[in-house]
Amino acid sequence: MDRNRLIIPAVGGLYEAGSGLWYPWIRFFSGLFLVPHGAQKLFGWFGGNIDGTAGFFAKIGLEPALPLAYLVGATEFFGGLFVAIGLLTRPAAVAAAVLLLVAAFYVHLGNGYFWNKGGYEYPLLWAILMIGIFFRGGGELSVDQAIGKEF
Repeated sequence: MDRNRLIIPAVGGLYEAGSGLWYPWIRFFSGLFLVPHGAQKLFGWFGGNIDGTAGFFAKIGLEPALPLAYLVGATEFFGGLFVAIGLLTRPAAVAAAVLLLVAAFYVHLGNGYFWNKGGYEYPLLWAILMIGIFFRGGGELSVDQAIGKEF
């Protein structure tokens, strides 16, 4: 890092110290935050269930609703775990990105932008994060890096 380019050169050490950790941190929590959504659907945790998800999908015209509900739940739960630990990171991230883009533009678009009004802001933000993770891959501190293979 060229500390001469920094407005506050003293923070250069902080930036350098954390530079190798922030991407794994972002990847880990981006994946981990999907897991409870999948657990709701697949295992009935946190007040959810697969039938409620399938019923919602059928109501908005996503068919076949029950298989799609299982696919979404598996993508959120297992894909989220895989992104978090950096295993098969790119396939898991692209699956999550597709799911989140469908959520943003098929489910939430009609509600406007803001997430607190049921809008597309939240799923679109997470889709963009997953697209970034797809392009970057597992990176530092990932299982993909540990085994020396990546998609």
